[in-house]
This record gives sequence, structure tokens and C-alpha cells, in this order.
Amino acid sequence: MNDVVSRSPNSAEAGWQRLSATRMFDLSGQVIIVTGAASGLGLAIAEVLNVNGARVTLIDIDSRHLHESAALWTQRGLPVEAVVLDVTDSQALGNAIDGVVTRYGRLDAVFANAGISAGPGFGTDAGQASGCLERIDLTSWDRVLAVNLTAVMQTMQAAAVHMKRSGAGRIIVTASIAGVRAEPFVGYAYAAAKAGVINLVRQAAVELAPHGVLVNAIAPGFMHTDIGGGRLHDAAVRNQLAAQVPLGRVAEADEIQGLALFLASTASSYLSGVVIPVDGGVLAC
Repeated sequence: MNDVVSRSPNSAEAGWQRLSATRMFDLSGQVIIVTGAASGLGLAIAEVLNVNGARVTLIDIDSRHLHESAALWTQRGLPVEAVVLDVTDSQALGNAIDGVVTRYGRLDAVFANAGISAGPGFGTDAGQASGCLERIDLTSWDRVLAVNLTAVMQTMQAAAVHMKRSGAGRIIVTASIAGVRAEPFVGYAYAAAKAGVINLVRQAAVELAPHGVLVNAIAPGFMHTDIGGGRLHDAAVRNQLAAQVPLGRVAEADEIQGLALFLASTASSYLSGVVIPVDGGVLAC
């Protein structure tokens, strides 16, 4: 017998209400942290979470853009706070995450999104001289891995302490299709770091599952943001990349928002340890 039909009218009605998209994606009362939130993908992610009811803490090293965004949302009556720090400062990062829990009494989700470019890859005109294997600069390599890999681990680590205690939580990491396949457009350090965070997500998902903590990754493809010095603002570069995308274009930052909301919401309650591309079909090729 159909489960809904077999219920009492009131029970059936409650069941149908649970299917409401409004209820399924409602983040009211949730406390969420987004790193790298001053611009680009982090800002887009934070915005969709905020609009759908979450109290969002924005973390970034870019003080001016961070406070501008927070001020705009405050004017709209949206609950938000901004914390300026370098995510590679593990003590400051840990203190910021602990502070959020102290102030609001909970931590429902963390988006470990902060990342930097490793410069142009060997497959670009700009990177043919500097982006090849024998030209890797170790100072740059260390900095990229510190931000894109080590700081991601430390963000997950600091959040997991609180989530394990509460028996629930979501950790979402911004990876990249460059961590899944060879991508000549990006530098070696970026590709290595993104490959690292993907397995970090899988490892943590298995460990934290018994504690009710879900760990997943978003793997963006070519997105129109300021990373890499804003190279994607150049129409010629965008056209070059768009030619590799089945959908025929580079994505806008807000096209990550649907997936971010899904991963933060109850709609993804049985999803953990996965890497979901937002790439216009690139990985299908």
C-alpha cells in the first residue's frame, strides 16, 4: 500500500509538507561559516545561505571587500558578521571558529572555500615560460599549498571538534576539476592542492560519518571570478576556455549557489564523501 495513503489525513499532510522545497532548503536558525567570502565563489555561497535564513560569518583576508559585503547585508536586515584573518594563521582561524560557537551556541556548516591561484598553467600563453614543471617556484608552491590545502584541513579540523560534540554538521570544501583531471590552464601547485583536498574530503567523510557529520566537495570548472589576477575578465581567455566546455561558456559565480544551498540543507542528508562538479560538462568529455 502507498505509504502516504495509509497514513491518517493529518499525518499525510505533514508528509507532503516535508516535501516542500521551501521547507527542505530553509536554513533558518543555522550558523554557518564561509572562508574566502569577500568575493567570487565564497561571496556567492555566503549570499545564498544568508538569503535562505542562515546566520553567516564571512572570513577573508580582504578587509575592504569583506566589510563592504557585510555592511550591505546588514542594511538589508540579514544577520551576518565579518572576520578578517589569514586562513594560514591556524591560531586565528581556530579562535574565529571557536568564537562563532561561543556567540551563537552552535555550528551547523562550514564552507572551506578560501583559495589562491598558482599563476597561469603551462597550457596558456602567459604560462608557457613560468608555468612549466621546471620553472615551479618553491616559495609560491609553499604559499599555495598553505592556503589551498593545509588551511582547508585546519578549517575542517577546527569545525569537526564542535560538530562531533553536537553529533551533526556539514563540512563543504571548494575543490576544482583541476584536482580531478590534468588542467593545463592552472599552475602545478593549484592542481596538487585541489587533488589533495579531494582525498582529504573522502578521508574525513569516513571518519566523521559515525558522528553525524557530512563532508563533501564542490569541484568548480571555469568560473568568472577574480582569482588568478582576474584573467577570466579577459574576453580572449574566456573564449579560449569556453571552447573546452560542452555548454560553450564560462560560468558566473552565482551558478554555484544552488549546489551550495543543497549541501547545506536537509535535502542532502544522506550524501557524504562525494565530489560534485559544476563544470558545464567538462568532466563528461
